[in-house]
Amino acid sequence: MRASDTDALVSERSTVYAPHGVVATSQPLAAEAGLDTLRAGGNAFDAAVATAAALAVVEPVNTGLGGDAFACFRTADGEVGGMRSCGFTPAEATRDRVRALAAERQGVSPQNASMPFRGPLAVTVPGAAKGWELTVEEFGTMSLADVLQPAIGYATEGFPVTEVIADDWQAASDQFVDENGREQFLKDGRAPRAGEEMRLETLGRSLQRIANHGAEAVYEGEIGQAIAETVQSHGGLLTTDDLAAFEPELVDPVSTTYRGAEVFELPPNNQGLVALEALNLAEEVDAGSRRYDAAERVHYFAEALKLAFRDGHHYITDPAFEEIPPLASKSYAAERAEHIGETALTDVPLGVPQAEHADTVLLTTADAEGNVVTFINSRYKQFGSGLVAGDTGIALQNRGGSFSLSPDDPNCIAPRKRPFHTLIPAIARLGDDDWLGFGVMGGFMQPQGHLQLLSNLLDYDHSLQAAVEQPRWRYKANGRLALEEGLAGRVGSKLSRLGHDVEVLPFGAFGGGQLARYDDGTLSAATDPRKDGNAVGF
Repeated sequence: MRASDTDALVSERSTVYAPHGVVATSQPLAAEAGLDTLRAGGNAFDAAVATAAALAVVEPVNTGLGGDAFACFRTADGEVGGMRSCGFTPAEATRDRVRALAAERQGVSPQNASMPFRGPLAVTVPGAAKGWELTVEEFGTMSLADVLQPAIGYATEGFPVTEVIADDWQAASDQFVDENGREQFLKDGRAPRAGEEMRLETLGRSLQRIANHGAEAVYEGEIGQAIAETVQSHGGLLTTDDLAAFEPELVDPVSTTYRGAEVFELPPNNQGLVALEALNLAEEVDAGSRRYDAAERVHYFAEALKLAFRDGHHYITDPAFEEIPPLASKSYAAERAEHIGETALTDVPLGVPQAEHADTVLLTTADAEGNVVTFINSRYKQFGSGLVAGDTGIALQNRGGSFSLSPDDPNCIAPRKRPFHTLIPAIARLGDDDWLGFGVMGGFMQPQGHLQLLSNLLDYDHSLQAAVEQPRWRYKANGRLALEEGLAGRVGSKLSRLGHDVEVLPFGAFGGGQLARYDDGTLSAATDPRKDGNAVGF
């Protein structure tokens, strides 16, 4: 541990400690929804779903019932597991069919068509509702109807919009494809301003339907019919049969070790392998031995991340369609580390996925019994595809935008195929009975954030709150190394001399981390000041 050697910024907030339960997320009302659920007798799993559902209302730009949901967790009896509720493409979404439809929409020949990033062809089956239900039924102590009540209340009674979310809402206010979406998510034709009260009554009715009838209400009946009809009316392929065929999964995480900690991530089709390979590469080149204020520290971690991105975005896809190499193995990292030197690697593209940024919500919870949950929910970019399903308040995701139309690409679109997914909730075992739920939202920032958070904790002995507040770097799809303003003045010039193409980006461009920890009965949590949220406990 080398914290005493650093000039790292002093945390402006304290880590939260509590005896019974903790919640950390990006919006204060959602954090309170999770905390109220813990106070009512729920466990960390119940609190996670209550928080996720509340976020779907109070942060609707970045999450909702029209998106996917994932979890990584440690149960009170010691099980480490994952939940994947990730929708697939329509059964009719062959490459040739999608290419022909895309060409028609884009006004080009089929040979020149590209996979649409928004619109009806980018819509995949939403997984959130069934993911929430599976989490509560398998691991919670309350009913789904009970944990949805805070979200229903915010939707029907109203909530004040917070500052960061107001900015996000404004930036996304022109993304709806028709008047239906604008009517349901805008206020007098514009995005709500910070502090203004907003009601999402149609979404509230859909949530109440789920509370009354279970998650199947989204996949069958009136809501399912509205989803399919909306997509088809705009030229898409999703059907009610696609919705009815979907089921979430409980999966075994993949893992590696770093500085004595065991780190668990979700397997493909998620990008968790990118984070694990980067950790192995960083350990191989001893990146964390450099002084915290040294440009060489950022250089070696960024180089490890570059190679991990190159491998992950080349190989990671739906494992039902392609075999994926053992990217998380120490032996693989030892071979790849030979490419890391004292100057920056060039020509290391990120690979196929098209979007540099994505919009996500992340939360972490922990309780006194030892349950620790990291839960992540997203519809990809802002309001997703731009389609809102009928009179449901459900904006549909654009995860299909991660597919390719190239037959040589592992992520080429195919019927009932799951897309490459950026969402990666994570768990780390820091000691014998010391468990950390953590994550950093924000597209390709996610594995980079995992790498930096864990290094801050394990290499430099930062507290939870200090670890999440430190200035960050971000390797971008265009090959540039972005530095946060608090870091650029200290290491930017030296990194440029090491061969990095450096740019400076503002505070909000580096994701948002959340952490919750159970350490032999001691609970703690931290939240990212780059977002609106809180870490709370009782």
